[in-house]
Amino acid sequence: MRVIEPSYIIEDELDPQRMMKTIERAGRTCYKSEGNISEGSAEKFIANIIGRGHESVIEHEKITVRFICDRGVTHELVRHRLASYSQESTRYCNYANDKFGNELTFIRPCFWNESTEEGKSKMAVWKEAMENIEREYNELIAMGAKPEEARSILPNSLKTEIVVTMNLRSWRHFFELRTSERAHPQIRQIANMLLADLKTQLPVIFGDL
Repeated sequence: MRVIEPSYIIEDELDPQRMMKTIERAGRTCYKSEGNISEGSAEKFIANIIGRGHESVIEHEKITVRFICDRGVTHELVRHRLASYSQESTRYCNYANDKFGNELTFIRPCFWNESTEEGKSKMAVWKEAMENIEREYNELIAMGAKPEEARSILPNSLKTEIVVTMNLRSWRHFFELRTSERAHPQIRQIANMLLADLKTQLPVIFGDL
């Protein structure tokens, strides 16, 4: 059994200058103000239209991100529209074979630590449950169960990978919902990490969030 932290990979090689110019050209079509395009004008123009709530213009660019997280988080991710998703399949992946190291991988819950609480920590209870699930999963496979059958005992904590593509407006909506204190702690954890990265790379788009 492996326990890992959630993470993400931005699959695109982001080119902020190109992206800003594409958005500016599209947005200025609305006003037929293409003649005002100049060096450095895109950032000011885009900041202005976002400030006015004219966010449809930023839909002309997208970002693709690979999330390495637990399956519970992906159940919340896929509620977001408009977006495209490709996810690791527990139906076709046999975690009991060499390709996966003959083990299950789980995402460490961010809301528990190793400290003892009256003799036994919540994290210890979780680890014990995951070890039991791994043992029973491997036993089912050894008995001839197909992965699509054995997956019925797999928990939300199972590590998965999901590739998500959204336009920039949809990403803004995602962050507005999933970095809120009302969001589930685990999706907020990975959303905050990604937002901090994108605020550095695309401050005009995400800097106000």
